Amino acid sequence: MKKILFFALLIIFLSSFAEKGVYAFQNGEGVQTENQLSENASLTSVPPVFMVGPFVLLLAMIATGPLFYARFWGKHYYKVAIALGLVVVFYYWFVMKDTGHLVHTLGEYISFIMLLGSLFVASGGILIRVDRKATPLVNAAMLLVGAVLANVFGTTGASMLLIRPFMNLNKKRLKPYHIIFFIFVVSNVGGVLTPIGDPPLFLGFLLGVPFFWFFAHSWFIWLIAVAIILAVFFFVDRNNKEGESDDAEYSGKIEFKGFKNLVYLAIILGSVLLDPNVMSWVPSLSPLPFGIREILMAVIMVVAYKTADSKILEYNEFTFDPIKEVAFLFIGIFATMIPALQLVAYQAGVMKDSLTTGIFYWASGGLSSILDNAPTFVTFLSGAMGRTGLDMNSKIQVQQFVASSPVYLQSISVACVFFGANTYIGNGPNFMVKSIAESSGLKMPSFFGYIVKYSLPVLIPVFFFIWFVFFRG
Repeated sequence: MKKILFFALLIIFLSSFAEKGVYAFQNGEGVQTENQLSENASLTSVPPVFMVGPFVLLLAMIATGPLFYARFWGKHYYKVAIALGLVVVFYYWFVMKDTGHLVHTLGEYISFIMLLGSLFVASGGILIRVDRKATPLVNAAMLLVGAVLANVFGTTGASMLLIRPFMNLNKKRLKPYHIIFFIFVVSNVGGVLTPIGDPPLFLGFLLGVPFFWFFAHSWFIWLIAVAIILAVFFFVDRNNKEGESDDAEYSGKIEFKGFKNLVYLAIILGSVLLDPNVMSWVPSLSPLPFGIREILMAVIMVVAYKTADSKILEYNEFTFDPIKEVAFLFIGIFATMIPALQLVAYQAGVMKDSLTTGIFYWASGGLSSILDNAPTFVTFLSGAMGRTGLDMNSKIQVQQFVASSPVYLQSISVACVFFGANTYIGNGPNFMVKSIAESSGLKMPSFFGYIVKYSLPVLIPVFFFIWFVFFRG
């Protein structure tokens, strides 16, 4: 309760802080406009390299804390994340006089945590029970269904909807690799076919990319990646002998309870479009760093929890611990990565004429492994369009670029979505799925263990193959 109160007070403080920033933002007091935030940073606005230090330190502590100083980390992780974030906040506010990036990032964080939190609570009131014996084929089929649903509910929505049923299906033989491959397929790779699937694609859609463009240009890459990863999973799962002696009888039926929560999920997903930049009739709550969308998500979160069936919550072992951990860690991550994203934007602008499709693929993918893939997508899309003298802020020019140079957008889109699976922090649902698994008692690999044991041997060969076939030239 103390952590929740502290978190609420922090958001109130930052919101009032941001309100002053928006006033300066609107009156041109040394800050950048919204369009300028998405363009390459100018030399005078680029932060010093040492300001990336808090971000690097936070990543290092996320990786090493649970291993070497678990007691300290478990008790004080939220203080560390917030303290490091505040270092960047105060540097931008008092030294750089740049409130634009702070306001922009706070708004993104509130949208992020409201979406994740509302989907987490709403899905927690849904019971999906598959009365079948867990086998490699059944598991692979469920992951494939998740990969498809990721394009309907988004990777976050599909992850929150299916992670508990997937864990319950495998409760007699559940291992960390089940969760890891779930993150690979459902929380990341699966969501590359529609703008709903993952935030960077939605940004592309808002900028002018046609809705079905991603499906038309990525379905075959999606099919190859999902097929290879599921094949690896099948062979790994086949060697898991636990549960083979299970002689229980299964009906083969799929039980579903909590239909009203499907309505909540639909409202949450539909509210994503409630943005003044998308629908002109939606009122803006400026200078507040949130809007009608975030308020609606918060209301649904409360209503979904208050009206949930207590038996379903108990069966799902529902607690708020996973969302609390994500909320605190990611407020630090969002704040500390501001300088890193600015430096990336600047370098992309400087080097844009020498960047090939392969470099766009590996650079945008590599950065999406540890940075927010939405601004990474925007940064490299801007750089790719800049090569041909086109402006990303013009929908007509975006459509011209899509028609004339589809391979650039294809490489950036695929990389930003796929590479988010490389680390726990590469995409929002990754850490949430990990936290849900750990809250059930499953010991998950460390930050580096995830990369060394799974990302490097499984994902990187797949991503290399995709580069070699589609983007090498």
